[in-house]
Amino acid sequence: MAKLRRLVLLSVAAAVLNVGMKSAAYLLTGSVGLFADALESGVNLLAAVTAFYSLRYSARPADPTHAFGHEKIEFFSSGMEGLLVLLAGLGTAWFAVTRLFAPQPLESLGLGAAMTVAATLANLVVAQILLRAGRSYHSIVLEADAHHLMADVWTSCGVVLGLGLVWLTGFQPLDSLVAVAVGLHVTGTGAGLVRRSFNGLMDHALPAAEQDAIRAAIREHLPPGADFHALRTRQAGARQFVDFHLLVPGGKSVRAAHAAAHKVEDGVKARFPRLEVTIHIEPIDEKESWEPEYLRQLGETDGL
Repeated sequence: MAKLRRLVLLSVAAAVLNVGMKSAAYLLTGSVGLFADALESGVNLLAAVTAFYSLRYSARPADPTHAFGHEKIEFFSSGMEGLLVLLAGLGTAWFAVTRLFAPQPLESLGLGAAMTVAATLANLVVAQILLRAGRSYHSIVLEADAHHLMADVWTSCGVVLGLGLVWLTGFQPLDSLVAVAVGLHVTGTGAGLVRRSFNGLMDHALPAAEQDAIRAAIREHLPPGADFHALRTRQAGARQFVDFHLLVPGGKSVRAAHAAAHKVEDGVKARFPRLEVTIHIEPIDEKESWEPEYLRQLGETDGL
C-alpha cells in the first residue's frame, strides 16, 4: 500500500507542474481553451490529494467498528474524483460558450501551445504508470486517478489542436468550439467514474462472467451428494467477497460438514486469491433449506 501512495504522490507532482505551466500559458495567450485546461489540472491536483489520503485510510486493518476493513473509502474517493471531473467538464463547456459571444484576442499562441504540450507529455507518462499499477493491484483509486489524468491529456490535445487551427485560419471562435467539445468529453469521463463508484458503494454484484467462474470453482470442489445456492458477491476496494449456502446431506456430522466447507473454500480461494469466502451450511434434504422466495430475489430459479 505504501507503493500505491508513492504513485499517487507522483500524480500530485504532475498536477502541480501542469497547473503552473498551463496557468502561465493562459496568461500569455488569453485562450479560453488553455484556461479550461488549467482548471482541469487544478481539479486533478485536488483529486490526487484526496486519493492519497483515501489510500492511507483504506490501508488500516479491520477493527471492532470496521470488521470488514476500510477499503470502501476507495469508492467514495473515486466517486468524488469523478464528480470533480464532471463539474470541471461542465464548467469548461459553459465558459467556452460565454467566450463565443464575447471573444477576446489571442496572443503568443506558439509559446502557449509549446508549454501545454510539455505539461501534457508529463501527464501522459504518469497516467500510464498509474493505470498499469491500478490494474495490477486492483485499485479503483489509482485507476480513477489515471483516467482523470488521461481526461486532462485529451483536454490538452484538443486545446492545442484548437490553437493550431486558430493560428492557421485566424478564425478565433475555433478556440471556444474546441473547448466546448473537450468539456463535454471530460463530463462523460466524470459521469462514468461516478457510476462505477456508486455501484461499489451500493454493493453491486461482481460481473456475470466472474460469478460464473466462481460457481464453476465451487462445483469443482463440492463433495458427493452436496449442492449450493444463494450465492452473493460484492467488492470493496481491491477485496472481493462471496457468500453462499452449502447444502450437505442431513446425516453428515458437524465435523464432516465443516471439513467439506473448508475444502470448497480452499479450492475457491486458490483460484481467486482476492476473494473472501463465507459459507453457510444447511441440510440438503430439509424443505426449509431451499427458501424459494429468497432465491428468486437473487435470480436463482433453477430447481424451484
